[in-house]
Amino acid sequence: MSLSKKMLRDIKINKMQFIAIFLMAFLGIFAYCGIYSEYYGLVQTSDEFYAETNIADGWIYNNTFDDSSLDKINGFATESDRQYVVQSAADMEGKPDITLHFTEKGTISKFYTTEGKDFDTSDDSGVWLDKRFADARKLNVGDNITFKFDNLTMQKEIKGVGYSPEYIYETSPNSLTPDFSQMGFAYLSSKAYPENLEYNTLLVKYDSSDNDFKQKLDESTSYLSFTKKENHLSVDKFANEMAQHKMIGDVFPIVFILVTFLTLLTTMTRIVSHQRTQIGILKAVGFKDKTIILHYLSYAFFPVLFGAILGLITGPMIIPQMFYPTMSTMYSMPVWHPGFDMSFVYIAILMVALSVFVTYLSCRRISKENPANAMRPKAPNMDSKSFIEKSKIWNHLSFNLRWNWRDARRNKFRAFMAIVGVMGCVALLIAAFGMNDSMNELKTWEYDDISHFESKLQISRDANPMELYYVLNETNGSFIMQQSIEIKANDKEDTVTLLASNNTDLISYTNSNRNSIDIAEGNVSLSKKIADKFSLKEGDKIRWHIVGSDDWVSSTINQIHAEPISQGLIMSPDTLEDQGLNFTPTHILTSEKFGERFDSIKSVTSMEKLEEGWDKVTSAVMMMVSVVTVVAVVLAVLVLYNLGILSFTEMEREIATLKVLGFKTNVLRKLLLTQNIIFTSIGFILGIPLGFYFMTLMMNAAGDSLYYVPTLTWGNILLSAFITFAISIGVNLLFSDSINDLDMVEALKDVE
Repeated sequence: MSLSKKMLRDIKINKMQFIAIFLMAFLGIFAYCGIYSEYYGLVQTSDEFYAETNIADGWIYNNTFDDSSLDKINGFATESDRQYVVQSAADMEGKPDITLHFTEKGTISKFYTTEGKDFDTSDDSGVWLDKRFADARKLNVGDNITFKFDNLTMQKEIKGVGYSPEYIYETSPNSLTPDFSQMGFAYLSSKAYPENLEYNTLLVKYDSSDNDFKQKLDESTSYLSFTKKENHLSVDKFANEMAQHKMIGDVFPIVFILVTFLTLLTTMTRIVSHQRTQIGILKAVGFKDKTIILHYLSYAFFPVLFGAILGLITGPMIIPQMFYPTMSTMYSMPVWHPGFDMSFVYIAILMVALSVFVTYLSCRRISKENPANAMRPKAPNMDSKSFIEKSKIWNHLSFNLRWNWRDARRNKFRAFMAIVGVMGCVALLIAAFGMNDSMNELKTWEYDDISHFESKLQISRDANPMELYYVLNETNGSFIMQQSIEIKANDKEDTVTLLASNNTDLISYTNSNRNSIDIAEGNVSLSKKIADKFSLKEGDKIRWHIVGSDDWVSSTINQIHAEPISQGLIMSPDTLEDQGLNFTPTHILTSEKFGERFDSIKSVTSMEKLEEGWDKVTSAVMMMVSVVTVVAVVLAVLVLYNLGILSFTEMEREIATLKVLGFKTNVLRKLLLTQNIIFTSIGFILGIPLGFYFMTLMMNAAGDSLYYVPTLTWGNILLSAFITFAISIGVNLLFSDSINDLDMVEALKDVE
């Protein structure tokens, strides 16, 4: 009972240190479990959605799939389902684009109904509509909707609304973020098609171990293209999003926990060392070594346990909910919920166990000593003279530097912990601010250096040429053609963007250094990101076709440009015509804001709206950066505070001796400040490349659509330096009063 009272008294006396231990354990587990819970939530939710809807393993595209070709493919596929996929315009304001799926069986990539009746291929009277589009247009089950496609007009009753595993992510022709009021999808029975139906898409399931599926497909039948599940636009985009979140989860929380553990190590060592005399007294009055060790183990066990439990509970509750609202503006899934993994519990247990183990090592050393020795202050570490102390330089150094050099050599472990602790915190700050800088630089590159237009007008399919040329002349605009294309090279394939544009001041082309370049007439230019991915260089050839078209083209890469957001090919309209394809404008870029209404203009997107779309796309990452920054600053305060206490405690005897010898408080304060700044400077310098490495890892996880050149700005370095050194100096000032209040008699006397 007396030891319990002693523990409570010690906790009260050293409450700030124990609060710091609790907070560090809490922050480490909170960050780890919270960020990983958000990632596992994305993985588990999408996996459940894919499994429940039986998402296809591959999509085969052709002009038609008759029974003969279907039988051949079914010979090596485990399951198949034919669809006719066609773009339509809904008969309502703005004529939004709706992708119709006329489905034969509806067993693969099934429509997930959230309202109304389940999708039924035997019902040819209804349509099952994209919920995001239905909500944006305020459409409900039971309403009628009219579609125009293939020179046909078809009206259907909405029998259900919901989601599709093929449309977790949808591309928008005008913005980085999908405008659900202008785009959507719908599923219908193949029997609902008004005329004879020829399927153009075959969804297949096959054995995951069948690596030769594509080869078998090539040998069995002719087709236009084949897309594996992992290369499907929606699946790939969402997988890239999850990969970036996982990368952040791999980097930041692990650093939190490592820094936390190292600081716990120094803190518990300090507490046990500071109570050395008390341990000697306990031994002298008859307490067994086992009892004393268990007593001090509780000092680490309870604060770390409570901190870990609180972090384990609150991390998954708080952090995921900060990101899901912004994620749901970009992606469409029926549910969003945090995930759980047993690693959360294992990490929490490991942190508690390691903190207890460290405390045990500290106590075990003292428990081996007899009571008389244990009650005496620990003898200072003795070192032989170093190379610097033997050199002539030593005599020219100030007393301040010489004293700190010798103190650091005698207390190497404390110096190491200080440097590593600062290095970890600086790495977190550099990486977090670097991500922020990189995202802002990409935005500036895209919307200042490349894009100089004020409005981007999407052209309607049935546009009147006279109206278009009127708009073109009135706005001093320029036609462009922007289409999705599939490219193949070096046994790789991908879906990217084709931009066909005349020479115009409204768009600039750039290289990797963000310098403006010209794409000569007749040249085909490939983006640097795709060139690196496909291992292509100038002079190499690629094959490509516009998605939805059967005409494959072979082109020579004449130039390589750099584009931060849109990856693919750039050429002039005449060059496109030389490739055997028609230049069909899809947009008009204008040099001024456009507000007039024309039937030929489907939608208008301003530069402000494009920049808002970028902010929405990056909002989840920026939120993560904000969380990391706050936690890194708090962790830096805790690390430096604990190291400051450790330094002062270990140097009490030396400081008291110097005070007796006549050294003023300001001089002694300067000694501590010098040491603090030296350790902080070393940790800061070592933390910069580590933080840059972390930042590069996370930016590389952004996927194939984003190209950037890793940069470390002076603003990032200076801001990180200001935060780090401000905390370091502030913590040092906290101990100024301790120097004034130091009891020199108590600090200098020996235990008798």
